[in-house]
Amino acid sequence: MKDPQKRWAELALHPVRIRALRAVSGGRRTTREIAALLPDVPQATLYRHLAALAQGGLLEVVEERRIGGTNERVYALPPGGATLSGEALAEATSEDHGRYFTAFVSSLLAEFSRYLAREQIDLVADGVGYQQLVLHLDDEEFAEFARGFTELVQPLIGNEPRPGRTPRLMATVFMPVDPPPADKDGMTPPKERR
Repeated sequence: MKDPQKRWAELALHPVRIRALRAVSGGRRTTREIAALLPDVPQATLYRHLAALAQGGLLEVVEERRIGGTNERVYALPPGGATLSGEALAEATSEDHGRYFTAFVSSLLAEFSRYLAREQIDLVADGVGYQQLVLHLDDEEFAEFARGFTELVQPLIGNEPRPGRTPRLMATVFMPVDPPPADKDGMTPPKERR
């Protein structure tokens, strides 16, 4: 039997499945609602991916409704979501993380491409932005920043869709970067010193 990490990677690291999981992350969704959120994915393809995610435990069928002559499934994320545990992430190899990050970035590129393909776009009015910045933080400052960020975002995660609410994708990446080069005396340039 495959370990959960490899099973998760095989199931989740597919562009359509990433989008399907994201569609369900806002709450309970019927197959019809998921299909409406992914209109470019053929219905048979989407149903196949949803079935694989449910069979693999990354989605749960929380209800089945009889609609006409067919059963309509209602999906939700399992408790804890469809992410790897901290333990599984810690055990992942560098190659595993390379694959996970590639899927993450590919998903962002695909979403941005779909946005750019809209008939009309207005980055300012749509609230679109992307940037990179480096924060110089010690471990305590970073922990405080992470707590504050979580406190800010956590109450918003449970927002249900409703008229007037636009679903907005927010992606975060935190990683250490190489420090600035030292000058010939082995000192950090003055503006970088604390």
